[in-house]
Amino acid sequence: MNPVAGTGNKSKVRRAIEKKMAEKEVAFEIHATNPQGDYSSLRSKIKEGVNDIIVAGGDGTLNAVVNDLRDTGVNFGLIPLGSGNGLALTAGISRKTEVAIEQALSGAPVLTDAFMINDRFSCMLSGLGFDAQVAHDFAKQKTRGLITYVKQSYNNFLKAKPYKFEISSEGNTIKTEAFFISIANSNQFGNQFTIAPQASLTDGKLDIVVVQKMTKLQLLLAVLRQVISGEVKDRPYKKDHVIYFQTPALIIKNMENAPLHIDGDPVDTAALFDIKIIPQAFRLIQPVV
Repeated sequence: MNPVAGTGNKSKVRRAIEKKMAEKEVAFEIHATNPQGDYSSLRSKIKEGVNDIIVAGGDGTLNAVVNDLRDTGVNFGLIPLGSGNGLALTAGISRKTEVAIEQALSGAPVLTDAFMINDRFSCMLSGLGFDAQVAHDFAKQKTRGLITYVKQSYNNFLKAKPYKFEISSEGNTIKTEAFFISIANSNQFGNQFTIAPQASLTDGKLDIVVVQKMTKLQLLLAVLRQVISGEVKDRPYKKDHVIYFQTPALIIKNMENAPLHIDGDPVDTAALFDIKIIPQAFRLIQPVV
């Protein structure tokens, strides 16, 4: 459990977990997350017969836990407590704590893709440019939650600028100026804010969304159209200054050091990114439909 994820009452979440586990007669332990992402202490418990690791936190918390323990073959459940919860929403996991706990106990593990950005692991959605700058500034705020995120997005929108990129994939190269590039395994940033409507957690492909240089009004309309329509008629395609395509791998030259986020968490950027899908990287417990 991440004690600082989102804005909710963690003691209430803990009580809900304890109550449900007692009802189901499931043996369990609750551990706090590790700021360094080191969960080696859990490996001995997994060897002793632990089947599932359930992460109570946001997308960044899940990233850290899965990255450190995915080689063990354990199943990963999720109780979404973050500000966005993009992976949970993509996978059909409820934001209601009691429901999410039940889904983690009654759901089925599904082999789920992830990807690498240079030497960094990502299990949901990462990006360069505008949304990454929002993530960097959001991390500095004293309060969390959707309202703070919306305010920070608005402030960054007013001063947003395009960056120069060169994108190479499967023999094709695009040179462009773009406000942001999203590398998506899930279909949304979070909070049902869709950015890659055709993205799948299990298709072995990354969905790449490039929002190119345009006026601020065009930028707003283009992103809203992407979010609201939820449609992509042709792939690859270019429409309203938005390039959308799918690929298992790509190279991005980041000529102007656009900021980077990985699964919503701000990280150091680089001049070059080598990005590759990891098919069937981990087992995510999802609701049985």
